Amino acid sequence: MRKAGRHFLQIPGPSSVPDRILSAISRQTIDHRGPEFAKVGLRALEGMKGIFNTQSHVFIYPSSGTGAWEAALVNSLSPGDRVLMFETGHFATLWKKLAEKLGLKAEFIEGDWRGGADPDQIEARLAEDTAHEIKAVCVVHNETSTGSVSPVAAVRQAIDNAGHPALFMVDTISGLASLEYQHDAWGVDVTVSGSQKGLMLPPGLSFNAVSEKAMVANRTAGLQRSYWDWAEMVGPNRTGYFPYTPGTNLLYGLNEAIDMLHEEGLENVFARHARHGAAARKAVRTWGLDVLCAAQGQESGVLTAVVMPEGHSADAFRASTLENFDISLGNGLSKVADKVFRIGHLGDFNDLMLIGTLAGVEMGLKKANVPHREGGVQAAMAMLA
Repeated sequence: MRKAGRHFLQIPGPSSVPDRILSAISRQTIDHRGPEFAKVGLRALEGMKGIFNTQSHVFIYPSSGTGAWEAALVNSLSPGDRVLMFETGHFATLWKKLAEKLGLKAEFIEGDWRGGADPDQIEARLAEDTAHEIKAVCVVHNETSTGSVSPVAAVRQAIDNAGHPALFMVDTISGLASLEYQHDAWGVDVTVSGSQKGLMLPPGLSFNAVSEKAMVANRTAGLQRSYWDWAEMVGPNRTGYFPYTPGTNLLYGLNEAIDMLHEEGLENVFARHARHGAAARKAVRTWGLDVLCAAQGQESGVLTAVVMPEGHSADAFRASTLENFDISLGNGLSKVADKVFRIGHLGDFNDLMLIGTLAGVEMGLKKANVPHREGGVQAAMAMLA
């Protein structure tokens, strides 16, 4: 049976694609070797430097974020190299597994999935590594599975305090264009991101922002690579081209997204996400439920992960809410599977959309007989007002 009205896609990515971007993507595909394409490619490559806040290289791949994870590692490391990673959640765990499959020795600093990476623990481990066997430190900026944000600048300071030469790699797949990010100022060597979150595009593009230090490491890195090779991208990118067929229509959309972000103003974008995150957490706590991120100041403006009361299934609640109110909420992943649900509030999103989302959640809690107090939506409205 047809359901009237719009579906609320409130997972923490892919986010809803604005009409302006859909319209841009729908343009006719052009010759990716022709002169017209150079303008499209250069505009995207230069535009993304502004989004990453870097003067260095940005490489764009037709892939998911997982491909950009792999690109970051294979371009700068050699078989058997040790990498230090922090267990912030499901996606940090997946990046570690990918590193191990590539033949790297991935070492995890254990976390409780309730906060970001701890700079003090990273500094202590690096200080122990007097032989400098650790070749890279990898952290997730915005952990999409938990709604926690790592203090990237503080991790850079921890690496410097330890006097360690390791490369610094950051996954901001769900953070870029939603939360403040400074690739150059924060001293990141490789930043990984994707198109389907704050950039408001469909899945299909991924990115590496790469420092000169990482480009030097690329010359001697021994892991095998072909499709992902930065060195193959540099030459063609100078004139707006790519060494293989690019995602032309997604690049149309990317250029439109960059325009939209600058029209709103990046600082305004970041402030909007922060406000929506705070309002969502206010609603959750008014309902008497727990926010998974317990580290004050590290809560995400991209999403809010909500802990279900003991004995209640998050997946059953999500299924009921989808059926009754046509709203998709994010599921809990691996360690928190069926224990949490995630409310996405990212991308092209405003106050009224947030209140509609929270109303769907509150009605869903009542419909599914999940113990809670009423008034979460009203509390969020008061905060936004």
